Amino acid sequence: MSVTSDLSSTANDSDARERAERAIRNFATPPRSPYEELEPVRPPEFPEREPWRMHPVLAFFNALFMLALFTACALLALFYFIRVQFDRPGPLTASTVVVIPKGEGVSGIAERLEHDEVITDRGLFMTSIIYFTYLRGKGALKAGEYEFRKNASMRQVLDTLVEGRSIDHKIALAEGLTSQQIVERIQANPDLEGTITGIPAEGTLLPDTYRFQIGDSRQDIIERMQVGQKKFLVRVWEERDPDVVVQTPEEAVILASIVEKETGRADERPRIASVFENRLKKKMRLQSDPTIIYGLVGGQGALDHPIQQDELDRDTPYNTYKITGLPPTPIANPGRAAIEAVLKPAKTKDLYFVADGSGGHAFAPSLDEHNKNVLKWRQVEKTMREQEREEAAAAAAAGQASPDGTAPKPSPSGAAPAAGTAPGTLLAPDVRLNLQSPAPGTAAAGEADSAPAASSGADIPLPKRNPLR
Repeated sequence: MSVTSDLSSTANDSDARERAERAIRNFATPPRSPYEELEPVRPPEFPEREPWRMHPVLAFFNALFMLALFTACALLALFYFIRVQFDRPGPLTASTVVVIPKGEGVSGIAERLEHDEVITDRGLFMTSIIYFTYLRGKGALKAGEYEFRKNASMRQVLDTLVEGRSIDHKIALAEGLTSQQIVERIQANPDLEGTITGIPAEGTLLPDTYRFQIGDSRQDIIERMQVGQKKFLVRVWEERDPDVVVQTPEEAVILASIVEKETGRADERPRIASVFENRLKKKMRLQSDPTIIYGLVGGQGALDHPIQQDELDRDTPYNTYKITGLPPTPIANPGRAAIEAVLKPAKTKDLYFVADGSGGHAFAPSLDEHNKNVLKWRQVEKTMREQEREEAAAAAAAGQASPDGTAPKPSPSGAAPAAGTAPGTLLAPDVRLNLQSPAPGTAAAGEADSAPAASSGADIPLPKRNPLR
C-alpha cells in the first residue's frame, strides 16, 4: 500500500514541474503575431570545438620531410653554381706546364694549381674532385708533368689529371749499343731520377724508344728493357725455323748481336745471318771485325782508331779470326729485327759479303766470286778517295780553313800504308773495315788460302786468313 502511494506522488510531482516550466516559457516568450510567425528562425550556433593537434610522430616526419626538401633545393642550387664555375674558362693567359709529384694529395695538388694560376678557387676545385672522381667514379688524380692550355676550365684540368695525359717524355736506345753505353745514356738523362744498380749482362736489354714521366727512376727503364727482352725472346724462339744452327735463345742473341753490328740495313739482316749460319754449319770461323773490337774495348763499344794488325792478331775470347764458333757472350744488345733474322735467316749458300759502294753489300757463295766483288769495291773505294782529295784541295784553295787556321786534313782513307807494314800499323782499309758503328762497307771475313793483292793506292800483301778485303 505504501509503495503504490509513493509512485503516485512521484508522477504528480513530475507533471507539476513540467507545467511550471511551460508556464515560465510562455511568460518569457510572448505569443508571436502571424507576421512574425512568417519570419525565418535563426539557426542555433555550432558549439565551439577544441583546436586540432597533430600527432607527435606525424609532426616529426613532417619536419624531416621539410628539412629534406630544403636541403635538396640547396644542393641543387649549389650543384648548378659549381657546374657553371666548373665549365667557366680558367685564368690562364698562356699555356703553362705543371709537375704533379708522386704521392701528393688532393689538397696539395689543388694548392699547387692555384699557386700556378691554373685555377682560381682551390675549395671549389676540391669539391669538384669529390663529386667527379669519387661519386661518379672517374678515378684518382695521377702524378706527372702536364701542360694546361690557355683559359683551360676546371673540367679540362680535372680530366687531364684523371686521364693522366702528361707530357710525353721519351728516351731512344738504339739497336747495337752495349749495356754500358745504354746505362751511360740513361744516366745522362736529366728527367730521370736515381741510379742504376749495375751494368746488366750484355744482350739482356731490348733496344727501343721508352716513354716515361718526370721523376721516374733510371733503374725502372733498365728493368723494363730486361722484361721486354725476355718476353720477346720467348715468343720468337717458339717461332724459329727448325733447322737454325743456334741451339739456345742465348746463342741466338750472341749471333744476332754480330749481325746487328755488321749492317745498318734492315733488308740485309736475314742474308747476313744466312752467311754466318752457313759458316757455322761448315765449321768456318766467323771472322767478324765487331767481335775484334769488343774483345779489345768491351762495353765501350768502339775504338778510337781503325783495327790494327797487332790487334787483329791478339788472343781474346772474342777474336773470331782465331776462335771457332760463337764468342762467349753477345757483343751488344741486338734489336728485334736482328734476332728475328737469326732465327729465320734467308735460305742462301752465301759464305762471303763485301761492301758494294751503294750502302749495301755484295754476297757470294764462292771465294772466286767474292774476289770479283772485292775488286769492284776497291775500285769504288779508290774513286771515293780521289773525290775526297779533290774536295780537300778545293776547300784549301777556296780558303776554307779549319777553326785553327789550317786547311782541312784529308780523310785517313785517302792514303794507304806502304807495302810490308809491320805489326801495329794500320791495315789497308780494303783488308778490313773498322765497324765502330754500322756503316756501309761492313763485311764478314772468309777463310781461304789466298787473298786479292791489289789495293787502292798501293799493292799490299794481305794476310791469308782474311781474304774478304
